[in-house]
Amino acid sequence: MTEATPQKAAHRRGRLFPERTLPLEELARRKAEREVFHQRCRVIFEQVRPDWIDEHYSWYIAVEPDSGDYFIHVDKEVASLKARQKHPNAVHCMFCLNETGATGTI
Repeated sequence: MTEATPQKAAHRRGRLFPERTLPLEELARRKAEREVFHQRCRVIFEQVRPDWIDEHYSWYIAVEPDSGDYFIHVDKEVASLKARQKHPNAVHCMFCLNETGATGTI
């Protein structure tokens, strides 16, 4: 016959590095910065989309908002590579040349 052994109460696990937890204000600030950046890129995308959507539907466009440059290619990675080669220290935003600009599927 087997006896049930008493189990210890499980310790509640926390974060691995609790000292690296960001305050909510910092998270909100970063989110707002990302949204402003995306809106700046979106303006450039909306300006060039009508010129390219018919010829290059479903291609990818990498937009660098500070210079206004954009890079188009059928492959997302190549468009990103072109943007990084021209502007190595800048962040760029990726869109798809379609009606919504969305790049992925759900």
